[in-house]
Amino acid sequence: MQTLTVTHSPLGKKLKQPFTIPIPDVQSPSDQKLQQYIIESLSWKMSTLVPFVLSNSSLQELAKYLLRHRTASTGTLYQYVYGIYRFSKWVNIQPDQLIKNCQDQDGDPDPKALSKFSRLLDDFIGNLQAENLAPGTISNHVKGVTALFRCNRLKLELPYNLSKRGVYSDRSPTPEELSRAIDLAELRQKVIVSLLALSGFRTGTLVRLQYRHIRRDFEKMLTPIHVHVEAEITKGKYHDYDTFIGEEAAEYLRAYLEMRRLGTERIPPETIHDETPLLRNQQCRRVLPLTPAAIHQLVHDLYVRAGLVPKKPYGRLYDLRAHSIRKFFRTQMAALGVQADYIEYMMGHTISTYHDIKMKGIEFLRNIYTASGLSIKPKTRTSKIDALKEIIRAWGLNPEEILTRQAMSEPHTTVINGVQRQESQIHALSNALKQQLLKEIREERP
Repeated sequence: MQTLTVTHSPLGKKLKQPFTIPIPDVQSPSDQKLQQYIIESLSWKMSTLVPFVLSNSSLQELAKYLLRHRTASTGTLYQYVYGIYRFSKWVNIQPDQLIKNCQDQDGDPDPKALSKFSRLLDDFIGNLQAENLAPGTISNHVKGVTALFRCNRLKLELPYNLSKRGVYSDRSPTPEELSRAIDLAELRQKVIVSLLALSGFRTGTLVRLQYRHIRRDFEKMLTPIHVHVEAEITKGKYHDYDTFIGEEAAEYLRAYLEMRRLGTERIPPETIHDETPLLRNQQCRRVLPLTPAAIHQLVHDLYVRAGLVPKKPYGRLYDLRAHSIRKFFRTQMAALGVQADYIEYMMGHTISTYHDIKMKGIEFLRNIYTASGLSIKPKTRTSKIDALKEIIRAWGLNPEEILTRQAMSEPHTTVINGVQRQESQIHALSNALKQQLLKEIREERP
């Protein structure tokens, strides 16, 4: 047995109170990897859970299953283990003994014992409800307990489906609210907010993006910037997808990366390469990516400064969160006339038409994204296209819907440059205006 003194979080942040935990010796590389996964998931959140897992082989089986066969999410392991910890403490039985108590002498499942612990799990739920915990929190605790039994070849079931109803829901910020927040944000916050709003990323995916994801279009000065998101950095790792970074976000991102190249008082000049994280941790001199928790904190602080949420203890009562900005992408794209399947695809959701949309190609999707005109702040520069849009609105038409329909009806184009796209949009808007004028003339004739 050896000991490990933890002084920093997995991403290099120095802990206020370092701590020491006992660590069993390991022999194989696979055991070492499993141990590292356990330590990184639990040590800096709740250090007592590390020896709790390492002293129970049944819990290590659960961690092994999540690492090898699921998403290897550190958050999921912590969530499951914490639920098991609470249940184990409540029944005053260690996890290994829980599993042993539900097996007969031959190691096979004991139906009577499983039925007994099923009733105990139901009583545990009642205890959590008495603490006024949200249904989602209770469901997550129970998930951990049932996963423990399942990974040890036992089946612990409840005679009913547990409610997962959310008590505190969030909403999409309005363009005015998001514009106010952007005005007050520092550069890195501007990048975060604009990427969430104009690309629809999840925070967990956003922190895993690297320079290689944007390099091709970014270095060609082509907007919107295409981003191919691999399945490995998505929430469920089910499939890859494509989305785009709009002009506003691209401008903030260029300024942010240039600032990092030059360096600041807190961080030295940085060499940008393919593996460089798009968003970096500025609390340490070593280049490390931001965490989802850090993004939530930065966005929340911005909401408070902008007066969008009240100054009160952090919790689940806020109706605006970092995830709310992802909802902005969906609601605004829908309002601009983009079909739901294209929106869901660009958000990384699993849809029945996934392969059909993917086969249409990047430029087809880029045209739809561009035609929508998605933005946070109102545009101040009036172009020929903008002028046409205003005239069309005056005649009671929606120019964004016209351009979106045109983009979806055009034959697939492998490459289209900015000039060609503008000419195509001017033609579509002009033709729609012409048709509306002819319609008005015909209706006025006696």
